[in-house]
Amino acid sequence: MSVTYRINQLVRLLTLRGRPKTSAVVLAAGSGSRMNSDTTKQLMELCGKPLFVHSLLAFQKCKYIDEIVLVCRREEREYVKETAKSYGIDKLSRVVVGGKTRQLSALAGFEAISEKADFVAIHDAARACVTADIIADVVAMAHAYGAASAVGKVTDTVKTFDSDGFISSTVDRETVVGAQTPQVFSVSMYRAGAYTALKNKIEVTDDNMLVERLGFRVKAVDCGADNFKVTTIHDIERAEAVLSAKGNKNG
Repeated sequence: MSVTYRINQLVRLLTLRGRPKTSAVVLAAGSGSRMNSDTTKQLMELCGKPLFVHSLLAFQKCKYIDEIVLVCRREEREYVKETAKSYGIDKLSRVVVGGKTRQLSALAGFEAISEKADFVAIHDAARACVTADIIADVVAMAHAYGAASAVGKVTDTVKTFDSDGFISSTVDRETVVGAQTPQVFSVSMYRAGAYTALKNKIEVTDDNMLVERLGFRVKAVDCGADNFKVTTIHDIERAEAVLSAKGNKNG
């Protein structure tokens, strides 16, 4: 049992007592164009369930999560509502239609969370191998530090290159991580970041960037290599292997 694991468990135990209220926004409004399929990625079957259901089940099981808001495509709204109900996702409070970009979809979900929420967790449904434990670790760290993000260590050697396409330097990979989700923030912090970006027409590729640019610090939580984003058909196969190896513990 690693020192990091023991620290995470202690933080979770302390923050679970009288903890803040946390809402989850699960994003499932993408087109999945890189799948080359008539079925959108979030509805594709993964270990016998629609892909988006796996994330919902993980958030349903996590004791730190008080409600779930699901963001989806307009034409899939009724289907995902009924499907979530059939899997017993009773933390699901609202299903809302996404925007033209991921950033706008996250904002739509954020605007639908409970007024009583102290923290918001933003998660891509495409990270279907997320677990209740991963969510708990990140949320607990956010409760302790104000903001936290799932990350994964980089195993490749990382290079930078110049404008002519030649390698210019090697980056110390011990200081580099890949951003994952969930990404969890105090509601006031996220609101400030999201609406400032909207006002100034600033586009970001993840929610951490919204608060980073305002000077807030985000605690990194190493969640391993299995919390990857399903992007291509080959990722479906990889996700099935991961879930099968873990006994499909989300469902």
